[in-house]
Amino acid sequence: MKNPTKNSIKSPHKTAQAPLVVCKNLSKSFERQEVLRNINLEIPRGKIIGLLGQNGAGKSTFIKLLNDLLTPTSGSILINGSPIGPESKRIITYLPERTYLDKTLLIRDALQYFSEFYDNFNVDKAEKLLQELNLAEDMQINKMSKGMQEKLQLILVMSRDAELYILDEPLGGVDPATRDYILNTILTNFKEGASVLISTHLIADIERILDEVIFIDHGEIILTESADSLRAKHDASIDEIFRQTFKNQTHASL
Repeated sequence: MKNPTKNSIKSPHKTAQAPLVVCKNLSKSFERQEVLRNINLEIPRGKIIGLLGQNGAGKSTFIKLLNDLLTPTSGSILINGSPIGPESKRIITYLPERTYLDKTLLIRDALQYFSEFYDNFNVDKAEKLLQELNLAEDMQINKMSKGMQEKLQLILVMSRDAELYILDEPLGGVDPATRDYILNTILTNFKEGASVLISTHLIADIERILDEVIFIDHGEIILTESADSLRAKHDASIDEIFRQTFKNQTHASL
């Protein structure tokens, strides 16, 4: 079986019965273009979930809807049983694909900003992670490499005691030698019982930590399944299954 070795520190978190996120008939259009179509999806608690799809599949739009950065055209999203609003923003922490920090700040200023803005920001955890990643608090962000800036942003996101951690391409700007450390940082620093939703193209790098996967294509969810059962069913890695699935989807559309 072509199954990558599972890491011994894979998430031990237990899943509660009530899902953390429930999407019902969720759709989003921009002018005449329908980007998401009739999404019915539940995101459980205590799981690390891969949101996987090709460019333009609707991943970023879905993430922005969860973060209240876009408004659905139709359908609904419930988080912790309630519509999106101030409470959902408090319990969701979001790592966007592009760095959004004010680059004139020092790292210690960024920590101070997050501490004042988010009541669930753990300064001690952030300082510990900065030391582990060799980032000094007196460093100015605009003098840091792109990879260092992405490490800092990940630290800030993972230092919140949230219920849902949404990470958009968290490994995109870092070298391969740093990826395992970042994955371990994700694994060991999210709140007990919370979930992590990771959108990435680097499936082979992250699949060892995934509990579940969601495949999205042309705005529709085409698969949701346990990573282990999917590998067992196909006798292949998630990366191989993804490649074959979307190869078939491409051929079918021709």
